[in-house]
Amino acid sequence: MLEAVISWSLRHRVAVIALWLGVAAVGVAALARLPIDAFPDTTPVLVQINTKAPALSPIEIERQVTAPVEQAIGGLPGLEDVRSISKFGLSQVTVTFADATDLYLARQVVGERLATVELPQGIERPSLGPVASGLGEVFHYLVTGSASLAELRTVQDWIVRPQLRSVPGVAEVNSWGGDERQIQVQVDPVRLQGFGLSLGRLVEVLEKGNSSVGGGAIDEAGESILVQGAGHVTTLADLERTVVTARDGVPVLVGDVARVVSGREIFDLPGGAFTLTA
Repeated sequence: MLEAVISWSLRHRVAVIALWLGVAAVGVAALARLPIDAFPDTTPVLVQINTKAPALSPIEIERQVTAPVEQAIGGLPGLEDVRSISKFGLSQVTVTFADATDLYLARQVVGERLATVELPQGIERPSLGPVASGLGEVFHYLVTGSASLAELRTVQDWIVRPQLRSVPGVAEVNSWGGDERQIQVQVDPVRLQGFGLSLGRLVEVLEKGNSSVGGGAIDEAGESILVQGAGHVTTLADLERTVVTARDGVPVLVGDVARVVSGREIFDLPGGAFTLTA
């Protein structure tokens, strides 16, 4: 057989050369379209489910959050493995599917099952992690300059991060460090107790006082005028003037029981570091 192939190739040299030139051309074209990755992602198709439950211990997280989530996602098509981590205030369930499963189909079926999970009151609804794996972290970068840490963090959150998120393939941009600006209400317990108020009442007032409501529309002379009560807080003084309660017809304001100041999020690192995940 081998002798016949060699004899035929020698008699038809032009055809053999043309055939292998065609094979070489196809190989070059395939190489040009071949995705090459210096660090190939070998992780399976997985979906992460994160649930925040502040103030719950790991045991309570396991019983009240992690276990119901694991039971809800059981029996999904293509499901291969379920593993979880229960930490203080956080439940993370990682669901692994067969390699042939489409990632977005897996996220869809998991999201449908999560809609049926019943969690205790006060616990946030479970959310899916980004479309990325442990090997998807692209690089770390620093935002530096002569500005303050608060200004640098603002540049990262409102300028750099949105532009990076618009790049195709980028799944998540995480930020660490810097001074993330916060509006802090520093309560005076003595003055709060003096007015007969509780901390829960103050929190409730702050939440409900920062909102806008619609009042419908007024049709007059062929024109429609929208009626709206704008109650969103824009300055620190707006928070201080928020009414908490009234005593003998005199309103008690937030500024009477607390100080409203501009602060920063408590963070361990003095500088800022950011990662890009694709």
